[in-house]
Amino acid sequence: MQDGKPVKALIRNYTEADAEGLIDAQRASFPPPFPEELLWNEEQLREHVARFPEGALCAEVGGRIVGSMTGLIVRLDDYGHVHNWEQITGGGYIRNHNPNGDTLYVVDICVIPAFRKAGVGKWLMQSMYETVVHLKLERLLGGGRMPGFAGKAKEATALQYLDKVIAGEWKDPVISFLLRCGRMPVGVAADYLEDEESLNYAAIMEWRNPFTNS
Repeated sequence: MQDGKPVKALIRNYTEADAEGLIDAQRASFPPPFPEELLWNEEQLREHVARFPEGALCAEVGGRIVGSMTGLIVRLDDYGHVHNWEQITGGGYIRNHNPNGDTLYVVDICVIPAFRKAGVGKWLMQSMYETVVHLKLERLLGGGRMPGFAGKAKEATALQYLDKVIAGEWKDPVISFLLRCGRMPVGVAADYLEDEESLNYAAIMEWRNPFTNS
C-alpha cells in the first residue's frame, strides 16, 4: 500500500543490468550525513551477482527499483558476534562468501523514503528468510543501524538505548523495523560502520531458522 492505495511490487533477484537503479535507490535511501563512499559501486554489485545471486534481491514498482537487500553466507564461528561490517562483508564486495557456511549475513537493506510505509522492506526481509530456509542455513544475521542513538547518547549507552527500543519506550526507524520483522538482538557492536547518526554502533540482529535443529 502507498498513500492508502494498493501498489503492485515485484521482489526479484537483481542483475548487473540493474546497477544504475540500485545505486539511485541507495542514494535516495541514505542521504548525507551517510558517507557517499559507502553507497554501492558497480564493481560491488557485479561481485554480488556473480558470487551469491540468491542473496541479491530488489523490489521494483512500475519499472523503478525502490529497494534492495543483499546478503552473503559466512561460517559464524569464523567471526563471532564481535565483528564489524568491513570484516564480515569483505568491504561490501562479499569475496569472503562461503557456500559451506551456516549463516546468511545481511550486507545491506534499503528502501527509498516514498515506499517505507508500503511494506516493501518487510517483503524483502521475508524473501531473504525464505532463502535461509531453502538453503538450510541456521540463521540470518546482520548489524542494524541505530540512527536514533545520537539524539539519546547523553541519556543512555548504546546497550541501554537498544533495551529501551526493545521495550517500546523509544522508537528507532531501523531497529523498530527489524523487530517487527522478527529479528532479535544478540549484541551491540562498537565501531561497526562509519555512521554519524548511530555514533558508529550497530545492534547485531538475528532471525533463527525454525526448520533447523540447532
